[in-house]
Amino acid sequence: MVEQGQTSLAGQRLGAPETLGISTLEPGHKPPAMPPGRLVPIRVLLLDDSEEIFDISHRASGRVLFETVCLHLNLIEGDYFGLEFQSHHRKMVWLDLLKPIRKQITRPKHTVLRFVVKFFPPDHSLLLEELTRYLFALQVRQDLASGRLTCSDASASLLVSHIIQSEIGDFEETQCRQHLLNTNYIPDQMALMDKIMEFHHKHIGQTPAESDYRLLEVASRLEMYGIRLHPAKDREGTKLSLAVAHGGVLVFQGHNRINNFNWSKIRKLSFKRRRFLIKLRQNVNQDTLEFLMASRDCCKMFWKVCVEYHAFFRLFEEPRPKPKPVLFSRGSSFRFSGRTQKQVIDYSAFLTYLKDLELITSFQGVLDKEDCVPEALKTLLSSTYEPLHSHHTHFLQELEERLSLWEGPCSTEVKGEMQRIGDLLLKSAQELKALSGQLQMISECVFALERACVASRRLECVCREFELQKVCYIPLNVFLLSPLHRLLHYRQILDRLCKHYPPTHTDYSDCRAALDDVCELEAALRPGLEQIENYQKLLELQKDLIGVEHLAVAGRQLIRLGCLSKLSGKGLQQRMFFLFNDVLLYSTRGITSANQFTVHRQLPLHGMTIRESEDEWGVPHSFTLMVQQQSLVVAACSESEMEKWMEDLKMAVDMAEECNGLTADLLSASKDVKSSGASEVVESEDDLCGSRTSLPRNGNNSGNTLNRGNTTAHVCWHRNTSVSMLDFSIAIENQLSGNLLRKFKNSNGWQKLWVVFTNFTLFFYKTHEDEYPLASLPLLGYSVTHAGESENIHKDHVFKLHFKSHIYYFRTESEYFFERWMTVIRSATVSASRTRYLNRTEPD
Repeated sequence: MVEQGQTSLAGQRLGAPETLGISTLEPGHKPPAMPPGRLVPIRVLLLDDSEEIFDISHRASGRVLFETVCLHLNLIEGDYFGLEFQSHHRKMVWLDLLKPIRKQITRPKHTVLRFVVKFFPPDHSLLLEELTRYLFALQVRQDLASGRLTCSDASASLLVSHIIQSEIGDFEETQCRQHLLNTNYIPDQMALMDKIMEFHHKHIGQTPAESDYRLLEVASRLEMYGIRLHPAKDREGTKLSLAVAHGGVLVFQGHNRINNFNWSKIRKLSFKRRRFLIKLRQNVNQDTLEFLMASRDCCKMFWKVCVEYHAFFRLFEEPRPKPKPVLFSRGSSFRFSGRTQKQVIDYSAFLTYLKDLELITSFQGVLDKEDCVPEALKTLLSSTYEPLHSHHTHFLQELEERLSLWEGPCSTEVKGEMQRIGDLLLKSAQELKALSGQLQMISECVFALERACVASRRLECVCREFELQKVCYIPLNVFLLSPLHRLLHYRQILDRLCKHYPPTHTDYSDCRAALDDVCELEAALRPGLEQIENYQKLLELQKDLIGVEHLAVAGRQLIRLGCLSKLSGKGLQQRMFFLFNDVLLYSTRGITSANQFTVHRQLPLHGMTIRESEDEWGVPHSFTLMVQQQSLVVAACSESEMEKWMEDLKMAVDMAEECNGLTADLLSASKDVKSSGASEVVESEDDLCGSRTSLPRNGNNSGNTLNRGNTTAHVCWHRNTSVSMLDFSIAIENQLSGNLLRKFKNSNGWQKLWVVFTNFTLFFYKTHEDEYPLASLPLLGYSVTHAGESENIHKDHVFKLHFKSHIYYFRTESEYFFERWMTVIRSATVSASRTRYLNRTEPD
């Protein structure tokens, strides 16, 4: 008996570590709502020949049972599969997902449903999940054994060799021969045993997942792959068989295909009693083809399968139900009820920014319910973000529709016209220029929200509670600024396209014009973006620090924050330093409920001198700060860190001369802080385990004690490193998301995850549709390199992340994405030197 939360052995075949806390289960893929009523045990035979019993309400629809089976298998791409059973006419029929089970199966306790592949895509690489390919491989194995998948002896031998490589591993003659004697995969297997073993010997080193992939690669090229024959006769009484595939309706004589009718040639499919009718388009010689089938039920069953195949492979979205007639109905009301292949594949093609805007919309909904929110603020937020949300939603829809046509069957001339994208990008850029007023108001939204929170304790709590939700995985203000960040990403995309296209390309002129528009808009907005980015960082630091007041004031700029070791009579002690254009603060991470940093001292920059002092004190990478006849000796963790601190400190001292007395006493009046001899709070001895990679498990905790362990300041503390405002600026332009395969150092399997890189951190999701990340990995302090040959990875496009004893491997799907991920991750793992940044050359 299957219980909720229980998964089958099929998922264990992938070999993923049990401790990951991440699976391939689709977000929101929760147990389907079970209607009230008595439970009926329903038996389902799975593709690995195991049988499971599911307790389903007798009032449940077919979809409830089907989704329960997919949940049990931990299967995302369930849309390729279906449940079939033997009807009372002893015909195998598909379970209708919309109808109640009791209206389809008269004796459910005595019926066994089979979970099988229903839709066979033309290209096996369209199957994204390893588990999906494994289940397809099991289906091929069944079709081979039953004789449904007919092929030549050579093809059959090759297919079986991949199956046994997956089953028993590398070739060993005695074991292989004995296995073939005990297990029958194809008819007349004995005659092909030597050929099978010859092929098996060539697969040494091939993993089970690779064997599944190769098996499908061979099988998908066979004419009978995925074909289910339906007996029929033509008008002359010749015995034929009809079948349906991704491309259209096929006609077979025996196992030889004699005709096929592409979907583009078919105007209408219908049936009348035992006659199955194919009405062709007018430019075809014959208008209507007629085939006679065994019964009306057989005819209707094949027609329904054709409808489903056409919808799955040709439509962009699920057909909507027609309204029911009030008095009379005529004809079948059957319609396809699953996701189409375009939805299965393309639902992960267009991302991240839309979710940011949707989160802002959700935040606006929260504020609309609160009386403490000024009406002017509500109006400001809605008038700013709603037009931007609408624009991006429509742009993505147009983009997806355009890309979906690129693979359609059409002439070269027409396809060349459809395979353009520059016109859409130019249209979007022009619309963004028209929305420049909304983009300019984003800074005012952040300022206005902060002023309102200062004026209302209740509103401050509302914002804090929203920010503590799991969906708000980075500071709320970062989400509010995302439309400005997106403008930088548009510029990068257009720049890459212009470098990729030759000037003669049909898209070049549109992309160049769009790039000019975006650059013009970016230039107008950049000063305001730099100002609001600095303000947002000051607000974030204000939450991280205890004992500081009025940090976020006009004119103050953050320059660098990070760890240095302070030299005192007790030796070297880790401290957290915060460098601004007028003052230097240092603090410790105290043992407090909020994990905040307690500021010990502020050092004005006016008149400060900096000198190296390694020889003077015998401490590597040390330097001395002198101001107002007092000195402070600190040491960095490396020479490069020391150089970056000294460079930024000297620049900050020069800036302080121009501040005209900006520095005020930032320390709280209630805090008794003295000079370097002041007593210190007890420092936390927490290691990386508490806040390095984990996010809060729930969003219901109260107070300001949460979600502070994964801020940039805390990561710098744990990794003993630093980050500059220049690094933040670079990070804004280096954001990326996509599918990656992840492997731990001592694990065998690769796990497919949706990964978002932002704010110096990798955020891991099961799929891109997840509402919140399951885990995160801050990359400050990590090094990124190619995986070496000595590490026995034996895969292409693999990069390695390494920090002390922590090692992760990530694999991309192509060389292009490998280079993209390496570029953006290097921006987070290597803090920029201001001199190196200004002298750098732009990568292509």
